[in-house]
Amino acid sequence: MTVSVIGAGVGGMVSALLLARKGYNVTIYEQNDYLGGRLTYETNGEFTIDQGPTIVLLPDLLREILDEAGVPRDALDLIPCEPLYDLFFEDGTKMTKWRDPLKQQEELNAFSPGAGDAFRSYIRDMKDIYHFGYDAFLSRAFHRMRDFLTFQNLKFVFKSQSYQSLSTFLSHYFKDDKVKQTYMLQSLYIGGSPYRVPALYGLISYSEHAYGIWYVKGGYHALIPVLEQACYDHGIRIHTNATVERIHEQDRQVTGVQVNGQFEPFDHVIFNGDYPLLDQLVDDQPPKKQPSYQPSSGCLLVYLGVNKRFSDRQAHQFFLPNRFDKHMKEVFETHTLSNDLSTYVFNPTALDSNAAPPDKSVLYLLIPVPATPNMDWDHVQDQLVDQALETIESRAFPNLREHIKWKKIRTPQEAEQSGLFMGGSFGIAPHLKQSGAFRPQVVHPSIKGLYTVGASVHPGGGIPIVMQGARLLADHFEEKKEMII
Repeated sequence: MTVSVIGAGVGGMVSALLLARKGYNVTIYEQNDYLGGRLTYETNGEFTIDQGPTIVLLPDLLREILDEAGVPRDALDLIPCEPLYDLFFEDGTKMTKWRDPLKQQEELNAFSPGAGDAFRSYIRDMKDIYHFGYDAFLSRAFHRMRDFLTFQNLKFVFKSQSYQSLSTFLSHYFKDDKVKQTYMLQSLYIGGSPYRVPALYGLISYSEHAYGIWYVKGGYHALIPVLEQACYDHGIRIHTNATVERIHEQDRQVTGVQVNGQFEPFDHVIFNGDYPLLDQLVDDQPPKKQPSYQPSSGCLLVYLGVNKRFSDRQAHQFFLPNRFDKHMKEVFETHTLSNDLSTYVFNPTALDSNAAPPDKSVLYLLIPVPATPNMDWDHVQDQLVDQALETIESRAFPNLREHIKWKKIRTPQEAEQSGLFMGGSFGIAPHLKQSGAFRPQVVHPSIKGLYTVGASVHPGGGIPIVMQGARLLADHFEEKKEMII
């Protein structure tokens, strides 16, 4: 049986590997001259840094799937972060987040008396929600709505109140707004507003304590050559500069793809791109109205080469405004630019001295912004970046701006041009109506032999979670094969 994979992002490459190990004949087509999709890097020759994801969560899941895909366990060097990160608030206060629950409890009580005791209750309750969410949602696909809306699922969701927004749910535990922000900003890892995503996504923050935050030595993009080599080892053919212009089907059954103007027959096709863009490739779409998807947040990304090291700074830090709620409303609801920015800063030399040349640093700034690629980013980007740099410099990175030797900015407009839906950096938004069974699934709803994987597809965004989606896809192939036998 032959399989073509459209797109060599991490979801496409892991899907290819899992299927190749099950005996399928797999070919990958990538329109760019490089592999990795979102998981690539920026460089000026001297400085190199991840372009997209930087935070590694769920390391055991990552290793487990790589092992199933035939990737040697020693191929990646994962370094733990402890403390996890620092948070700098606009009023000058600072909090450190620790993986160790006892240290975290002490930190919270010192920051806001009583918050440590609330944290213990939160961790206890989130442990149950995490394991329920992992088993009921992350570990299965939902080909039918009734697979999702089971009595057991509904009973747990209502009992745990995990249907509430993450912000509302956290209000039951934390009364201090800054402490609450500490446990809800993680929804931004997947491009969702904590005032809209279901509390079930609080499992991200819980996972930081349960499993830690990790760094891939050499950068997260170091995973791509590892996957590429594994693909070659398993006989997978990879074609770069190969644009798939059409997915052909007959009587609602896939027949192949058109690549660079030439038809190539295949039994199965996997689309590893942003799901809302799939319709542009499919022949003769049915006349019924297609779903209207909402994108995740956009990101204004800034890459810096600096001739100074900041040895007293962590690898990860967040700079938060006093009106975090206002900032989130502007990003996700009014789609306007904020005067109260939040900024994430990645400083990899804190963990890996070889991440930059000696006595130099490479930094990565992420500023959540609306997914509005049509905005005149050339006109506004410099002002926003200067505003963020001023904040970062004043609170934690003294004299940063005078030491910058290289700077590159990436906007939602460039993200859309590279294939990200409406410039959103994390696929479609993970709010309630685009989660679980309400999210696109690995099996196309009406075309046999067509499958999907990626950040916009269940179970969602984040590298290990996209890899889990690839595993769900491969498992479906086996279930289908068993049914035929």
